[in-house]
Amino acid sequence: MNNYVIGLDYGSDSVRAVLIDAETGHEVLSKVHWYCRWKENKYCNASINQFRQHPLDHIEGLEDVIKSVVMESNLAPESIKGICIDTTGSSPIPVDEQGTPLALTKGFEENPNAMMVIWKDHTAIKEANEINNLANNWGGENYTKFEGGIYSSEWFWAKILHIIREDNLVRNAAYSWMEHCDVMTYLLIGDKKLKSFKRSRCAAGHKAMWHTSWNGLPAKEFLEQLDPYLAKLRDRLFDETYTSNQVAGNLSEEWAKKLGLTTKTVIAVGTFDAHAGALGAKIKENVLVRVMGTSTCDVMVSSKKFVEDNPVKGICGQVDGSVIPGLEGLEAGQSAFGDVLAWFKDMLLWPIDNLVLSSNILTDAQKAELKEEIELNFIKKISAQAEKIPLDESIPTALDWINGRRTPDANQELKAAISNLSLGTEAPHIFKALVNAICFGSKKIVERFEEEGIRIDSVIGIGGVARKSPFIMQTLANVLNKPIKVAASDQAPALGAAIYAAVAAGIYADVIKASEKMGSDFEATYYPEEEKVSMYKEQMQSYDELSSFIENSIKNK
Repeated sequence: MNNYVIGLDYGSDSVRAVLIDAETGHEVLSKVHWYCRWKENKYCNASINQFRQHPLDHIEGLEDVIKSVVMESNLAPESIKGICIDTTGSSPIPVDEQGTPLALTKGFEENPNAMMVIWKDHTAIKEANEINNLANNWGGENYTKFEGGIYSSEWFWAKILHIIREDNLVRNAAYSWMEHCDVMTYLLIGDKKLKSFKRSRCAAGHKAMWHTSWNGLPAKEFLEQLDPYLAKLRDRLFDETYTSNQVAGNLSEEWAKKLGLTTKTVIAVGTFDAHAGALGAKIKENVLVRVMGTSTCDVMVSSKKFVEDNPVKGICGQVDGSVIPGLEGLEAGQSAFGDVLAWFKDMLLWPIDNLVLSSNILTDAQKAELKEEIELNFIKKISAQAEKIPLDESIPTALDWINGRRTPDANQELKAAISNLSLGTEAPHIFKALVNAICFGSKKIVERFEEEGIRIDSVIGIGGVARKSPFIMQTLANVLNKPIKVAASDQAPALGAAIYAAVAAGIYADVIKASEKMGSDFEATYYPEEEKVSMYKEQMQSYDELSSFIENSIKNK
């Protein structure tokens, strides 16, 4: 009887379960569940960068997708040896003393501040600035030094500080806080003890300033200067963290019955999606893995001795074992990648949605068909038109900061901009400018790694953008002047989570061996086009000039 594992991948819009044959890496089945409350835009307010999700979206999704792959596979339940969960992050959730999310308790069912504060929520900019100011000036350890030297509003402490200041009810009711990957892992296991529960090192190290050199989380003396609540909270959090090749616990009887599995199924320590995706794409040293979706996460691994005493400045973080135990995991990324193009698409579709689709001339069936046709073809057609525009033609210069800048040098207060518009500028010109912008933003990340002494020989792209847009991938190869391989799997993060599950379940001795056997193959390689590389270098000078002007001369509000 073969051994099987499940990788559960939580994205921004949906959760996906992938059932993998651990011996071969073959994908047996996958299922997707779309978050119904999120789809209705509940608990969100984009005008103030507030993005929250109800835990029920994730719990319902978990039960739906795992139960589906188990039932449809017709496998013996005991053959499914392990499950590992990856999520976006930092996405903290307030919980009560039993570890139950507050949104599942009486009085908090519809309170946005009791929900999961997802990665793209930027309501905590002021709090992040306070953390940075204190870290640099309090006279003690600078707790941001392994997080690129700048703490972001996207991360754990800033979000908690913002919520507890804004909402006294949540402040008084929240016994503790947990990252999304930890909440879902804790939900599944039996023998629940919140204090001794194995928290994710990947999540804690990259977002909560956890590091062995200062014995875990920042000192209470530091946190107390931000707010006494944080100092008290520290005692209710954790000291140790664990890598995702380790066992968090076994599936509880309750969830074994719900999912059609047994209590012998091992639940691995949780992780973040980009780091799992890098493992699923067979990451190794000197290779940059780019997880390209609505945003990007850029992940590398390095020997500890190389970066231990020389923290890489301006990235999201470096954490021992966050990808491969024994190696330092390095993370950078862009706050918006696919989101930049999605914004442009939504803006151009305004007259369609508000004029054409509200017209009485068309039937409801015709409107539905038209909307579906436009959705299906918009990016494809505008990409084809943009690709035909010669590089020596006048093309606008755009910035990719439409959701702030994650790296290098986090600054979520920054806004995007477009220059060099004229009466001859058409929609494909702007689309091409935006594609250039997301690629130039990627180049700035590569340059920072290389300036800090991290060699990058090649790049691996994973995610929807990498597989679906040859135009973007070829542009990226030209801008980076490096070959880019595209992972063949649609499910690299879920596949990486399954690899962790296979090691936790004892099927493989370590994640490197498991990744070699189970990791994704590659379906395409994009090589730099020599004649275009130099032209993109010239265009990037305009990007740099506009970046400098917007950051230093324009007051962003």
